[in-house]
Amino acid sequence: MILASQFNSFIDPLIVFLAIPFGLTGSLIALALGGQTLNIYSVIGLLLTMGIVKKNSILLVEFTNQLRDQGREANAALYEACTIRLRPIFMTNLSTLAAAIPPALAIGPGNETRIPMALTVIGGVTVSVLFTLYVVPCVYSLINPKRRIILEESPLANQVRKYEGKEAAH
Repeated sequence: MILASQFNSFIDPLIVFLAIPFGLTGSLIALALGGQTLNIYSVIGLLLTMGIVKKNSILLVEFTNQLRDQGREANAALYEACTIRLRPIFMTNLSTLAAAIPPALAIGPGNETRIPMALTVIGGVTVSVLFTLYVVPCVYSLINPKRRIILEESPLANQVRKYEGKEAAH
């Protein structure tokens, strides 16, 4: 509901949340490949993965909406948003992966318990960034929600103000 109020739409949050299953799938595959179990540490890793995946999708959808509000066509805005937001998305994911590698390798005392968390983050972030950059723009272009004209900034608002000014003068 918070995302719906932020986007002023019920469709945009659905597009944002569409990428989360890919992150969860990558996390579970990484756990299976690493021979680890689903425990409290891996659940913490799942939560971290879901937050990063959601943030990546929000970056794409929100910037696309801003460009569309400026008057760009949907596909042109989507292409520009993806090219501009690619670097921040990669930087976030690479820094997350770099932070998750030492616990995944169990370097240091007591890190054996953090292996499941690190594996879920590594698997989820790696798979989700690949799918987020393809699936979210594709679904956005298919659904292509129409943007509402903001009345304060539209030419229609100026006409309404002029009309109201004439009515008040009489």
